[in-house]
Amino acid sequence: MREIIRLVAMATIFAMTTMAWLGFGGLMSARTADQQAGLYGAVADLWGVPLTQQAPVVRMTWTDKVTVEETVYDKKGKPALTKDGEVVIREVTKDVHKERIGALDSTDVAVDLGLDQRRKGLMWFSLYDVAFDGEWTWEHTGSETGWAWVKFKFPVADGVYDDFKFLVNGVEVSDKYPPEHGAISVPVKVVPGDKISFVAGYKSRGQDSFAYRPTDGDVGQLRDFSLRMKTDFSHIDFPSFTLSPSDKSRAGEGWDLDWTFNRLVTGHGMGMTMPTRIQPGPLAAHMSFSAPISLGLFMVWIYVLGLLRKIDVHPVNHLFIAASFFSFHLLFGYSADHLPVEAAFALSAVVSMVLTVSYLRLVVGPRFALFEAGGAQLLYLVGFSLAHFWEGYTGLTVTVLAIVTLFGLMQLTGRVRWDDVFSPTPLDDDDFPLGEPVMAPAK
Repeated sequence: MREIIRLVAMATIFAMTTMAWLGFGGLMSARTADQQAGLYGAVADLWGVPLTQQAPVVRMTWTDKVTVEETVYDKKGKPALTKDGEVVIREVTKDVHKERIGALDSTDVAVDLGLDQRRKGLMWFSLYDVAFDGEWTWEHTGSETGWAWVKFKFPVADGVYDDFKFLVNGVEVSDKYPPEHGAISVPVKVVPGDKISFVAGYKSRGQDSFAYRPTDGDVGQLRDFSLRMKTDFSHIDFPSFTLSPSDKSRAGEGWDLDWTFNRLVTGHGMGMTMPTRIQPGPLAAHMSFSAPISLGLFMVWIYVLGLLRKIDVHPVNHLFIAASFFSFHLLFGYSADHLPVEAAFALSAVVSMVLTVSYLRLVVGPRFALFEAGGAQLLYLVGFSLAHFWEGYTGLTVTVLAIVTLFGLMQLTGRVRWDDVFSPTPLDDDDFPLGEPVMAPAK
């Protein structure tokens, strides 16, 4: 009966600690959401937003003379009639404005990305510097004489672009045609067979990702296309709806990436997603939400070891151990605001283990406290929490720990007579072994 009461008390302690963890995880999630909402706009104002550079557009415009028929009206505004009563029709030649979008004949783009991650509060922001240089050509293959309007649109209308240049046929035109509404548009007089080359370049800043879109989103044809991208970081990834590079090679700590196509039909672009750091806020919340698993495995393990070795670990002792487990997440959640996440994790782990080992040393002795309890805490609390640093491995870690624990418990308790363990005894277990019959005292 006493063991059943112990188990109920331990279950109550486990439930109370779980509620505390869930509350703390919710608090960390709320803090992170508040900081993210407040800081993202401030960081965007200072450093910029994700940048997507569209390819220049060449719009050919010309005027054609078209002969049309129109009705002749009299002075009263009524259709004029012939003697036979038919409406008078005459032919008139008019100027009709026409236009079409021309496909680029060649593209040569160079992008240099420099990562500059910054931290504010519980959030890391993946910021970067970008140097963009591009050269394009277009040939007028039609038979019309008119104007080719070369339009270059900036990634963001209100962004910051240092050392901006825009040359058409080798002539700088950005001073003559200043940007308006986030774009610069330059007219060029062309006759059939003319070729136009234009160059654009700038230095800017952004966050999270950079992309180049050679089409306006629809499927288009790329001819003689080359884009070279250089990074100073090793972990690379590509945004959705972008193409993988044709070739890549290591360059120091970063990569040299090349997209080269002779003739390609696609609606996708090219780009780079910046590496991200471990976010302290979400990490603390996830660790707190999953912490009851580690405590549950630890309590079961310690209970079974105490039962087999006749070591009395009272529910009150389990209460203090649960508090030391909770202190790990509490200290990590608030120290991660001020320390690197790795340092905050190490500090929290050491403090929690010192609390547990130093306490159990007084309760059951140094050997059990250091090896059995300390080793179990290192595995269940520290090891399990450490798995959260690698996304996608948390579930696998839980599964492995649960299976290993199950195997160990099954091997240790295979010969235990559970009826003896949970049978009621009239006297204290210290006086009589479990299951031993007791004689009533003589009157």
